[in-house]
Amino acid sequence: MRRYWKGFIAVCCLALVTSCLSEENKGNEVLNKLVEETKQEFAPDKRVALLDLDLVSEGSKTVIKGESNLPDAVNALKEKLNQNNISYTDSITLLPSTELEGKTYGLIKISVANLRGKPSHSSELVTQATLGTPVEILKADGTWYLIQTPDRYLSWVDAGGISSFSKEDFLKWKATNKVIFTKTMGQAFSTPDQNSQVVSDMVAGGILEVLGEESNFYKVRFPDGRMAFIHKDEAQDYDAWLAALDPSQESLVNTSMTLMGVPYLWGGTSTKGVDCSGFTKTIYFLNGMVLPRDASQQIHTGVTVDKDKDFDQLQPGDLLFFGKPATETSKERVVHVGMWIGNNEFIHSAGRVHISSVDKEADNFDEYNLNRYLRSNRYLKEPMDGLIELAKTPVFKD
Repeated sequence: MRRYWKGFIAVCCLALVTSCLSEENKGNEVLNKLVEETKQEFAPDKRVALLDLDLVSEGSKTVIKGESNLPDAVNALKEKLNQNNISYTDSITLLPSTELEGKTYGLIKISVANLRGKPSHSSELVTQATLGTPVEILKADGTWYLIQTPDRYLSWVDAGGISSFSKEDFLKWKATNKVIFTKTMGQAFSTPDQNSQVVSDMVAGGILEVLGEESNFYKVRFPDGRMAFIHKDEAQDYDAWLAALDPSQESLVNTSMTLMGVPYLWGGTSTKGVDCSGFTKTIYFLNGMVLPRDASQQIHTGVTVDKDKDFDQLQPGDLLFFGKPATETSKERVVHVGMWIGNNEFIHSAGRVHISSVDKEADNFDEYNLNRYLRSNRYLKEPMDGLIELAKTPVFKD
């Protein structure tokens, strides 16, 4: 009889434990589902939104760990959990990090900063930022900073490429007069003399605080305090440049031609080297418009003007996208982009910046890209969802 009761009790305990585990698993399944739903709602593209959360079991507790720069997303998740009566321990770190002590505003202080996927020089180059680009600093890892650029792209920059500021000091910088470097490449000098010591190299699109003029030079200050001189033929007052902006088919094509032959560089978005979407991004930026970073993001902006290789419908400045169309089992994959320049030709970065044709009889016919053509979008004189117009948005100057 004693053995019977021992067996009976063991079976009951096992059933109770199994029941508890089953309920716990169901709770975790619901919790996981709510976390994923929140990620899809607030951070479907990890390149531009940080909502990195994990569920960790610590004894009888379920702990939500991770970090995010999206307080609205975190609050929405907590509300969902409370509505479902799910017990949890909140261990989420909201960024910017308090360890930055308020210095959460940054300015790129070199001609071109290489921005990485991870805090290491050996990590993938994901994008670049030119001199004077304002960024939000989210956290530090040693001598590296996780930042978010004006187009919301997340990446890491080493301390050699960025100066950090408090909000007060950053706003003071935004209020200063500035110049924009307009020549494809050049230099800044220690005195108003092009034979004097070079202070820094320069690339098109660099933004600097201007302190005055001497002879044929602008006297400028870098974000880290360095003083230098830039020849007036190679730069322009930023306000005057902004006021004169009138992006057109002609201006986009003219800008693209100044980059002819620039080498292909994965992650490149400057005149030192460009990948395909970095090239189109640079063209538009030098005409006062900030496109999303990658081709797979750029394709979701603008207005589609062709899907059927009816190239007579295209206008100079339209962007052509290439890749693999969606199927029943796979999503559309966008892998390349170029810009239409007319005469059945488009300019793009592949190996180097060059011109290709969709005309089968042309010497520069590009059969490979024609076969993977997806569609073309127009941005000029169209709704600017997903784009930043510098004339309307005070990115560099209030």
